Amino acid sequence: MLSIRPAQAREIPLLEALIAASARGLSQGHYTPAQTEAAIAHVFGVDSELVRDGTYLVAETEDGIAGCGGWSRRATLFGGDRFAGRVSGLLDPAHDAAKVRAFFVAPHAARRGVGAALLKACETAAAAAGFARTELMATLPGVPFYTAYGYQAVSPISLDCGGVAVPFLPMHKHRLLHGAAV
Repeated sequence: MLSIRPAQAREIPLLEALIAASARGLSQGHYTPAQTEAAIAHVFGVDSELVRDGTYLVAETEDGIAGCGGWSRRATLFGGDRFAGRVSGLLDPAHDAAKVRAFFVAPHAARRGVGAALLKACETAAAAAGFARTELMATLPGVPFYTAYGYQAVSPISLDCGGVAVPFLPMHKHRLLHGAAV
């Protein structure tokens, strides 16, 4: 059985380990080992602000935490605590898109509905907070997943992660609000 709940600050070290294992295990064939390690060192990780906000979630099975991911009403689009490009300002749901953030699934739990359950929980919570749109920064292995759930790609970017160029793909989703496309 899969349950979704808010992450707790005491779980951050465990989540950081899950994120690194997910990146190493699920990025093969999409990123070189050097790109994966650079992304882990400079971008990937828990944003403790989301944990404090209660918007970073864990997916848990009887075997423990199988994945994590969240949504945010803050301006930062991606990156954990060690990413220098973070911006904490709050977004206006009437004009801005909520940010879907830091989705990682344990390799042993991949393709078993963990990511889908997390995404549904995040989108539902963001809609309840008044957001009509979402956006995210996808890793290359995440692109097919997000595409399957209605996200559309924007122009790819390459991020300098300590001298290593790592490609990412911004994506967005326009939802229906009161029966009209937003």
